Amino acid sequence: MTAETLLTSNAAINPSNTITVSGVTYIYPGTRALDNVSFDIPRASVTALVGPNGAGKTTLLRCIAGLDRPLSGEIRVAGIDVMEEPRLAHERMGYLSDFFGLYDELTVRQSLTHAASGNGVSEAKLATTVTQTAVRLDLADRLEQRCAALSRGLRQRVAIGQAIAHAPNVLLLDEPASGLDPEARHSLAGLFTRLKNEGMTLIVSSHILAELDEYSTHMLVLRGGQVIEHRPLTLSGDHAHAATPGGEQPIRTRLARPLPNPRGLHDLLATLPGTRIVECSATDALLAVQGAADEHAAVLRALIGAGMPVASFHEEHENLHQSYLRSVQLAVQRSEQTASTNTTLQ
Repeated sequence: MTAETLLTSNAAINPSNTITVSGVTYIYPGTRALDNVSFDIPRASVTALVGPNGAGKTTLLRCIAGLDRPLSGEIRVAGIDVMEEPRLAHERMGYLSDFFGLYDELTVRQSLTHAASGNGVSEAKLATTVTQTAVRLDLADRLEQRCAALSRGLRQRVAIGQAIAHAPNVLLLDEPASGLDPEARHSLAGLFTRLKNEGMTLIVSSHILAELDEYSTHMLVLRGGQVIEHRPLTLSGDHAHAATPGGEQPIRTRLARPLPNPRGLHDLLATLPGTRIVECSATDALLAVQGAADEHAAVLRALIGAGMPVASFHEEHENLHQSYLRSVQLAVQRSEQTASTNTTLQ
């Protein structure tokens, strides 16, 4: 049985193959690392787990992996309660921590065999599974090499191989590209895309947001132990941008020069049907426009017909870094508004 067949058979146990986190709270002495965290991760997706240092990302991954037990809440992986049936859950998931370790004296073949055997692959299937995992990770010509002799990038591949040797439904990765050169990072991005296309569900925590742009389908933002944003991303070329509600498309327009009336651009845009103003200055506006090309053209005609000196008009493709910063900015604004309201009520 191939690794892909194993993956398919596991998915058949739970076709939705989601990660479900409900009301999870985790407390270190004096610190609430996770505060009532809830979300669902869809099957065959790659979720970028992002947030500042101390946001709770590593703690969240360790809880999902069943390595830390939260104070309250429930976590299910492929339909299995991680706290109630950890060994069964571990057969459905792979986990790579940010400080992974390899046995330097073992060969690549021995390392993959040890990992696969420890995660439930039968003796009869071990040799085939190890060979297929090595091929998957471009390690077939390294199987007899000791791990101590490998470069940083190859060691990282072996560690990922150990995490996926048993063909899990879910793969959790904490800073997987840390210390890798650009070529190795690009190669990893291709691997993660292939795994997603084969039906695997991935959560990847990283501070390198440009790297996550290459393969992420969703964004989960943690800040202060809370989820401040969880949304799908739409992909355009090599970049991800935020999907807007109601089928809206983000459109950026700029004027060549300010108008005599500083609010002239805003006032005109406010009259256009199917157009929502996201932000607007005297010469620059970000719009959310309903519909596709015809509706976009209608907005542009209205601007030019009103004598606006339009210098540019195009779809705005917001990358993951920009999307993250926007999410944080909105969270800070909501927090300040709440604090101001509470002060007023007092």
